[in-house]
Amino acid sequence: MFGNRYDGRRVRGMSPHMRIIPFIMKTRTDSMNMFSDDLPCEALDAYIKQKREEGYDLNYMKLMIAMIVRVIALRPALNRFVFNGKIYTRKKIWISFAIPSSLRDENGNTTVKLEFDGTETVFEIAETVQKAIDKVQKKDGETKSDALAGLVMKVPGFLVKGVVAFLMFLDRHEMMPKAVIEASPFHTSVFLTNMKSLGINSIYHHVYEFGTTGLFVAMGKERKKPTYDRHGEIVQSKLMPMGVVMDERFCDGLYFARSLKIFQKLLMDPSQLEIPLEAKVEDIP
Repeated sequence: MFGNRYDGRRVRGMSPHMRIIPFIMKTRTDSMNMFSDDLPCEALDAYIKQKREEGYDLNYMKLMIAMIVRVIALRPALNRFVFNGKIYTRKKIWISFAIPSSLRDENGNTTVKLEFDGTETVFEIAETVQKAIDKVQKKDGETKSDALAGLVMKVPGFLVKGVVAFLMFLDRHEMMPKAVIEASPFHTSVFLTNMKSLGINSIYHHVYEFGTTGLFVAMGKERKKPTYDRHGEIVQSKLMPMGVVMDERFCDGLYFARSLKIFQKLLMDPSQLEIPLEAKVEDIP
Protein backbone atom coordinates (compact mmCIF):
# COMPACT_ATOMS: atom_id res chain seq x y z
CA MET A 1 0.00 0.00 0.00
CA PHE A 2 3.06 2.28 -0.14
CA GLY A 3 4.01 2.03 -3.81
CA ASN A 4 5.76 -1.35 -3.64
CA ARG A 5 4.57 -4.66 -5.02
CA TYR A 6 6.28 -7.99 -5.51
CA ASP A 7 6.02 -7.60 -9.30
CA GLY A 8 6.59 -3.86 -9.71
CA ARG A 9 7.31 -0.41 -8.36
CA ARG A 10 5.54 2.92 -8.75
CA VAL A 11 6.58 5.19 -11.62
CA ARG A 12 6.48 8.72 -10.24
CA GLY A 13 8.51 10.69 -12.78
CA MET A 14 5.84 10.90 -15.47
CA SER A 15 4.23 14.07 -16.77
CA PRO A 16 1.00 15.31 -15.13
CA HIS A 17 -0.85 14.46 -18.36
CA MET A 18 0.19 10.78 -18.16
CA ARG A 19 -0.46 10.58 -14.41
CA ILE A 20 -4.04 11.82 -14.73
CA ILE A 21 -5.05 9.44 -17.55
CA PRO A 22 -5.71 6.42 -15.25
CA PHE A 23 -8.24 8.53 -13.35
CA ILE A 24 -10.07 9.38 -16.59
CA MET A 25 -9.92 5.91 -18.15
CA LYS A 26 -10.38 3.76 -15.06
CA THR A 27 -10.38 0.27 -16.58
CA ARG A 28 -8.37 -1.61 -19.19
CA THR A 29 -11.46 -2.19 -21.29
CA ASP A 30 -12.03 1.59 -21.25
CA SER A 31 -8.51 2.27 -22.51
CA MET A 32 -7.93 -0.42 -25.13
CA ASN A 33 -6.30 0.52 -28.43
CA MET A 34 -6.18 -2.09 -31.17
CA PHE A 35 -4.16 -2.45 -34.31
CA SER A 36 -3.22 -5.15 -36.77
CA ASP A 37 -0.29 -5.72 -39.09
CA ASP A 38 0.83 -8.28 -41.64
CA LEU A 39 4.31 -9.53 -40.82
CA PRO A 40 6.53 -10.57 -43.76
CA CYS A 41 7.70 -14.14 -43.31
CA GLU A 42 10.58 -14.34 -45.78
CA ALA A 43 13.34 -13.38 -43.34
CA LEU A 44 11.83 -15.51 -40.56
CA ASP A 45 11.59 -18.57 -42.82
CA ALA A 46 15.16 -18.19 -44.05
CA TYR A 47 16.48 -17.76 -40.51
CA ILE A 48 14.52 -20.74 -39.15
CA LYS A 49 15.74 -22.94 -42.01
CA GLN A 50 19.37 -21.89 -41.48
CA LYS A 51 19.27 -22.44 -37.72
CA ARG A 52 17.54 -25.81 -38.00
CA GLU A 53 20.36 -26.93 -40.28
CA GLU A 54 22.72 -25.84 -37.48
CA GLY A 55 20.75 -27.90 -34.94
CA TYR A 56 18.56 -25.22 -33.32
CA ASP A 57 14.84 -25.95 -32.94
CA LEU A 58 13.25 -22.60 -33.79
CA ASN A 59 9.76 -21.70 -35.00
CA TYR A 60 7.54 -18.63 -35.35
CA MET A 61 6.29 -18.83 -31.76
CA LYS A 62 9.76 -18.95 -30.23
CA LEU A 63 10.99 -16.12 -32.44
CA MET A 64 7.93 -14.02 -31.61
CA ILE A 65 8.57 -14.44 -27.88
CA ALA A 66 12.26 -13.61 -28.35
CA MET A 67 11.44 -10.45 -30.31
CA ILE A 68 8.87 -9.32 -27.75
CA VAL A 69 11.30 -9.86 -24.87
CA ARG A 70 14.03 -7.90 -26.67
CA VAL A 71 11.73 -4.97 -27.51
CA ILE A 72 10.47 -4.73 -23.92
CA ALA A 73 14.06 -4.87 -22.65
CA LEU A 74 14.89 -1.88 -24.84
CA ARG A 75 11.59 -0.01 -24.34
CA PRO A 76 10.79 -0.31 -20.61
CA ALA A 77 7.56 1.74 -20.67
CA LEU A 78 5.96 -1.21 -22.46
CA ASN A 79 6.48 -3.17 -19.26
CA ARG A 80 4.23 -0.95 -17.14
CA PHE A 81 0.76 -1.58 -15.77
CA VAL A 82 -1.97 0.40 -14.06
CA PHE A 83 -3.74 -0.35 -10.81
CA ASN A 84 -6.02 1.81 -8.71
CA GLY A 85 -4.99 4.95 -10.59
CA LYS A 86 -1.28 4.23 -10.11
CA ILE A 87 1.26 3.39 -12.80
CA TYR A 88 3.85 0.70 -12.03
CA THR A 89 6.82 -0.72 -13.89
CA ARG A 90 7.57 -4.43 -13.67
CA LYS A 91 10.80 -5.74 -12.18
CA LYS A 92 11.07 -8.58 -14.70
CA ILE A 93 9.67 -9.45 -18.13
CA TRP A 94 6.91 -12.06 -18.03
CA ILE A 95 5.36 -13.71 -21.09
CA SER A 96 2.18 -15.81 -20.84
CA PHE A 97 0.87 -18.08 -23.57
CA ALA A 98 -1.55 -20.98 -23.97
CA ILE A 99 -0.49 -24.37 -25.30
CA PRO A 100 -2.30 -27.71 -25.75
CA SER A 101 -1.93 -29.82 -22.62
CA SER A 102 -1.62 -32.85 -24.93
CA LEU A 103 -2.15 -33.78 -28.55
CA ARG A 104 -5.73 -34.80 -27.75
CA ASP A 105 -8.37 -32.13 -28.31
CA GLU A 106 -10.49 -33.12 -25.34
CA ASN A 107 -7.72 -32.16 -22.93
CA GLY A 108 -7.91 -28.50 -23.95
CA ASN A 109 -5.23 -25.89 -23.29
CA THR A 110 -3.16 -24.85 -20.33
CA THR A 111 -1.37 -21.57 -19.77
CA VAL A 112 2.34 -21.07 -19.17
CA LYS A 113 4.03 -17.96 -17.78
CA LEU A 114 7.78 -17.56 -18.27
CA GLU A 115 10.11 -15.04 -16.65
CA PHE A 116 12.98 -13.31 -18.45
CA ASP A 117 15.45 -10.61 -17.46
CA GLY A 118 15.67 -9.26 -21.02
CA THR A 119 19.34 -10.05 -21.69
CA GLU A 120 18.73 -13.55 -23.13
CA THR A 121 19.64 -14.62 -26.65
CA VAL A 122 17.11 -16.18 -29.00
CA PHE A 123 18.62 -19.61 -28.29
CA GLU A 124 18.23 -19.25 -24.53
CA ILE A 125 14.62 -18.12 -24.91
CA ALA A 126 13.83 -20.93 -27.37
CA GLU A 127 15.25 -23.48 -24.93
CA THR A 128 13.20 -22.06 -22.04
CA VAL A 129 10.02 -22.14 -24.12
CA GLN A 130 10.64 -25.71 -25.30
CA LYS A 131 11.30 -26.96 -21.77
CA ALA A 132 8.00 -25.45 -20.63
CA ILE A 133 6.11 -27.05 -23.51
CA ASP A 134 7.73 -30.44 -22.92
CA LYS A 135 6.88 -30.32 -19.23
CA VAL A 136 3.22 -29.48 -19.88
CA GLN A 137 2.74 -32.09 -22.57
CA LYS A 138 4.07 -34.90 -20.40
CA LYS A 139 1.35 -36.99 -18.82
CA ASP A 140 -0.30 -35.09 -15.98
CA GLY A 141 2.02 -32.13 -16.47
CA GLU A 142 0.55 -29.33 -14.33
CA THR A 143 1.62 -25.69 -14.37
CA LYS A 144 1.48 -23.23 -11.48
CA SER A 145 -1.50 -21.64 -13.26
CA ASP A 146 -3.33 -24.97 -13.29
CA ALA A 147 -2.59 -25.50 -9.61
CA LEU A 148 -3.87 -22.00 -8.70
CA ALA A 149 -7.09 -22.44 -10.68
CA GLY A 150 -7.59 -25.88 -9.15
CA LEU A 151 -7.14 -24.48 -5.65
CA VAL A 152 -9.71 -21.72 -6.20
CA MET A 153 -12.19 -24.15 -7.71
CA LYS A 154 -12.00 -26.40 -4.65
CA VAL A 155 -13.99 -23.69 -2.89
CA PRO A 156 -17.77 -24.31 -2.91
CA GLY A 157 -19.30 -22.84 -6.09
CA PHE A 158 -21.27 -20.10 -4.35
CA LEU A 159 -18.03 -18.78 -2.76
CA VAL A 160 -15.84 -18.67 -5.89
CA LYS A 161 -17.05 -15.21 -6.91
CA GLY A 162 -16.20 -13.90 -3.46
CA VAL A 163 -12.72 -15.47 -3.51
CA VAL A 164 -11.92 -13.88 -6.88
CA ALA A 165 -13.27 -10.51 -5.70
CA PHE A 166 -11.08 -10.75 -2.59
CA LEU A 167 -7.99 -11.49 -4.70
CA MET A 168 -8.76 -8.50 -6.92
CA PHE A 169 -9.10 -6.33 -3.79
CA LEU A 170 -5.69 -7.48 -2.58
CA ASP A 171 -4.21 -6.75 -6.01
CA ARG A 172 -5.61 -3.22 -6.13
CA HIS A 173 -4.13 -2.45 -2.73
CA GLU A 174 -0.64 -3.92 -3.33
CA MET A 175 -1.26 -6.89 -1.05
CA MET A 176 -1.51 -9.78 -3.51
CA PRO A 177 0.58 -12.73 -2.22
CA LYS A 178 3.80 -13.45 -4.10
CA ALA A 179 2.72 -17.06 -4.74
CA VAL A 180 -0.47 -15.93 -6.50
CA ILE A 181 1.36 -13.39 -8.68
CA GLU A 182 3.96 -15.99 -9.70
CA ALA A 183 1.26 -18.51 -10.61
CA SER A 184 -1.21 -16.16 -12.29
CA PRO A 185 -0.83 -15.93 -16.11
CA PHE A 186 -2.82 -12.69 -15.93
CA HIS A 187 -0.01 -10.91 -14.05
CA THR A 188 2.21 -10.64 -17.08
CA SER A 189 3.96 -8.21 -19.40
CA VAL A 190 2.46 -9.70 -22.55
CA PHE A 191 -0.11 -12.42 -23.17
CA LEU A 192 0.54 -14.14 -26.49
CA THR A 193 -1.96 -16.34 -28.29
CA ASN A 194 -1.03 -18.44 -31.31
CA MET A 195 -4.08 -18.64 -33.58
CA LYS A 196 -1.70 -19.80 -36.33
CA SER A 197 -1.53 -23.21 -34.64
CA LEU A 198 -5.31 -23.47 -35.09
CA GLY A 199 -5.04 -22.53 -38.77
CA ILE A 200 -7.10 -19.33 -38.40
CA ASN A 201 -6.60 -15.58 -38.61
CA SER A 202 -5.38 -13.37 -35.77
CA ILE A 203 -7.89 -11.75 -33.42
CA TYR A 204 -8.18 -8.72 -31.17
CA HIS A 205 -8.13 -10.35 -27.75
CA HIS A 206 -9.42 -8.38 -24.77
CA VAL A 207 -7.02 -7.44 -21.98
CA TYR A 208 -8.15 -8.88 -18.66
CA GLU A 209 -9.43 -6.81 -15.76
CA PHE A 210 -8.00 -9.43 -13.41
CA GLY A 211 -4.22 -9.17 -13.15
CA THR A 212 -1.90 -6.69 -14.82
CA THR A 213 -1.88 -7.62 -18.51
CA GLY A 214 -1.57 -4.47 -20.62
CA LEU A 215 -0.56 -6.02 -23.95
CA PHE A 216 -2.22 -8.92 -25.76
CA VAL A 217 -0.67 -10.16 -29.01
CA ALA A 218 -2.34 -12.66 -31.36
CA MET A 219 -0.51 -14.47 -34.16
CA GLY A 220 -2.59 -15.68 -37.10
CA LYS A 221 -2.16 -18.23 -39.87
CA GLU A 222 0.18 -16.95 -42.58
CA ARG A 223 -1.19 -16.45 -46.09
CA LYS A 224 -0.20 -15.18 -49.53
CA LYS A 225 -1.07 -11.59 -50.40
CA PRO A 226 -0.04 -9.24 -53.22
CA THR A 227 2.57 -6.68 -52.16
CA TYR A 228 5.09 -4.38 -53.84
CA ASP A 229 8.74 -5.38 -54.01
CA ARG A 230 11.61 -2.87 -53.86
CA HIS A 231 11.34 -2.33 -57.62
CA GLY A 232 7.66 -1.41 -57.42
CA GLU A 233 6.52 -4.69 -58.94
CA ILE A 234 3.53 -6.59 -57.55
CA VAL A 235 4.54 -9.95 -56.07
CA GLN A 236 2.85 -12.61 -53.95
CA SER A 237 4.29 -12.47 -50.44
CA LYS A 238 3.85 -14.77 -47.46
CA LEU A 239 2.51 -12.71 -44.55
CA MET A 240 1.50 -13.56 -40.99
CA PRO A 241 -1.32 -11.43 -39.53
CA MET A 242 -0.82 -10.05 -36.04
CA GLY A 243 -3.45 -8.43 -33.84
CA VAL A 244 -2.45 -6.31 -30.84
CA VAL A 245 -4.58 -4.91 -28.03
CA MET A 246 -2.94 -2.49 -25.60
CA ASP A 247 -3.74 -0.46 -22.53
CA GLU A 248 -2.84 3.07 -23.58
CA ARG A 249 -2.71 4.52 -20.08
CA PHE A 250 0.93 3.72 -19.29
CA CYS A 251 2.63 5.12 -22.41
CA ASP A 252 1.55 7.15 -25.42
CA GLY A 253 1.02 6.22 -29.06
CA LEU A 254 4.34 7.67 -30.21
CA TYR A 255 6.20 5.41 -27.79
CA PHE A 256 4.28 2.38 -29.06
CA ALA A 257 4.99 3.34 -32.69
CA ARG A 258 8.73 3.72 -32.11
CA SER A 259 8.78 0.39 -30.27
CA LEU A 260 7.07 -1.23 -33.26
CA LYS A 261 9.88 0.06 -35.49
CA ILE A 262 12.40 -1.86 -33.37
CA PHE A 263 10.22 -4.97 -33.61
CA GLN A 264 10.11 -4.62 -37.40
CA LYS A 265 13.92 -4.39 -37.59
CA LEU A 266 14.24 -7.61 -35.60
CA LEU A 267 11.65 -9.21 -37.85
CA MET A 268 13.72 -8.43 -40.93
CA ASP A 269 16.96 -9.62 -39.29
CA PRO A 270 16.33 -12.11 -36.45
CA SER A 271 20.08 -12.80 -36.17
CA GLN A 272 20.28 -9.64 -34.02
CA LEU A 273 18.65 -11.73 -31.29
CA GLU A 274 21.76 -13.94 -31.10
CA ILE A 275 23.64 -11.10 -29.39
CA PRO A 276 22.78 -10.86 -25.67
CA LEU A 277 22.07 -7.50 -24.09
CA GLU A 278 24.43 -6.44 -21.33
CA ALA A 279 21.40 -5.27 -19.34
CA LYS A 280 17.82 -4.26 -20.02
CA VAL A 281 17.03 -0.55 -20.05
CA GLU A 282 15.58 0.55 -16.71
CA ASP A 283 12.41 2.61 -16.52
CA ILE A 284 12.33 6.14 -15.14
CA PRO A 285 12.03 6.60 -11.35
